[in-house]
Amino acid sequence: MWSKRQLIFLYDVIWFTLTAFGGAQAHVGMMLKNFVNKRKYISETELLELNALTQILPGPSSTQTLVGIAYKVGGLPMAITAFFIWILPSTALMSLAVLSYTVLGQKEKFDAILEFIQPIAVGIVAYAAFSFAGTILKSSTSIWLAAGSLFATLLLRNAYAFPILILIGGIVSSTVETAIEENNLRFKLFSNINPRKIGYFLGVLLLFAGLGALINRTSPFSLPIRLFENFYRNGIMIFGGGQVLIPFMYTEFVEMKGYLSSDQFLSGYAFQQALPGPTFSFTSFVGGMTLKNAGFNIYGQIMGSMIAVLGINLPGLILILFIVPFWNDLKKITRIKNSLSGINAVSVGFMGAAFLLLLQPVGINFFSIGLISITFLVLVFTKIKTPLLILAGVLLGLFI
Repeated sequence: MWSKRQLIFLYDVIWFTLTAFGGAQAHVGMMLKNFVNKRKYISETELLELNALTQILPGPSSTQTLVGIAYKVGGLPMAITAFFIWILPSTALMSLAVLSYTVLGQKEKFDAILEFIQPIAVGIVAYAAFSFAGTILKSSTSIWLAAGSLFATLLLRNAYAFPILILIGGIVSSTVETAIEENNLRFKLFSNINPRKIGYFLGVLLLFAGLGALINRTSPFSLPIRLFENFYRNGIMIFGGGQVLIPFMYTEFVEMKGYLSSDQFLSGYAFQQALPGPTFSFTSFVGGMTLKNAGFNIYGQIMGSMIAVLGINLPGLILILFIVPFWNDLKKITRIKNSLSGINAVSVGFMGAAFLLLLQPVGINFFSIGLISITFLVLVFTKIKTPLLILAGVLLGLFI
């Protein structure tokens, strides 16, 4: 039976879910205000450490941070409950968007507003890449890593290049930024860590590898199984949260596999930007639309949405739940911390590649470039939030 404090926490999670606009960076600020300063569920130091941990781990950073807070408040049951409260509303709305687009006779209305919201969506991606680059690219190493990942992504256009580039970025930054003394202290650092905990952690990673291999072996027999493998694999590979999700999804599901069109992709992304909650709920739209395009009925489309959301979130959710209990040991390893800057730098390159790839379906003309530029400048120089820009695009599409 949960205590009064834990029930109040669940109420706060519901309110947070319904008001959390603006992406991962805005979400952390809201958590600091509501969960630390107002309610004092955890300390500011604990929140910042959780946020740093989620940046090192693959998966949805806002979701993982919230789950980590819930774990500290009420253990595993509270963490799982908070997870579903957080993902269900936006996921359900994105799934309904698929049905509205294809079943309820609303495609004409989507097409009417598409001319406006597509360039706005591309402008939002440009702003995300710009702001992320301003935060991350502080050294010549990070700049070179970002440029290299951008050109490699555009050149290779292969989903399996992403984990390799992420690995290279983490190794390079860890090698460059870790002090020489760290090598002399490494045995001392590892001696302070409980070997059983490390073995537990490595066991989880091996379990991931085994599940991925099993899914990959069975994937040729069923599109839903193949789709789950795609999202599960991306859930392991995506570092940097929702900003990096979009280039991953676009490159693999639109450019490479053609599961959905660029118009459909941009429509879903623009709609997601107008909703509160996790950016990763966009996968609900991608999964549902993929099975719709393959000829599945309404129930199949709903299944596709569920497969996508569970597949993309499952690796990050399990990782954070297994690591939080012994994060105090892992954070002693300096190389783990220092790999973050290289991973983030590579992610900046992914975001830049996404912007360039998204320009093609929008088209390079006076209208689209003007709207992209206006969106970018408004986000850079004003406090207007992305939901208002998307709403403006919808209204312009309906009434002009």
